[in-house]
Amino acid sequence: MDRERTHPEPVTVFLSDCSRHDADTVFSTLCACFASDRDAGEGAARPHGTRPMVWLGTFDVADAHAGSAPAHLDGPVSADVQGGYWAVERFRSVLESVYSVQDLTGASGDQERDVHLRLESR
Repeated sequence: MDRERTHPEPVTVFLSDCSRHDADTVFSTLCACFASDRDAGEGAARPHGTRPMVWLGTFDVADAHAGSAPAHLDGPVSADVQGGYWAVERFRSVLESVYSVQDLTGASGDQERDVHLRLESR
């Protein structure tokens, strides 16, 4: 089940309920592990005023790279993850290698899985 895939396996991630710094930290960690639509070093957009922010990234988990050391988060981060069953499980296993991951909710469709996770530093 952990074999490499020959076609893209995209996972979409929405980060929320966290600081811009923590969103940057999570995205930097993920970019070290997977190809992404985010440029290396691209920071999370600066919030405008006091509105709640959600940061978005898409990652191809078909070909994972060796990741980096766990990066400290100042607080918990909410992560909504969407993709195919295999892709979401692979993505989640990488998150678990770096952060403490708690399942909050999940929904399964015919070919896609959505999970709501809480990420924290170990």
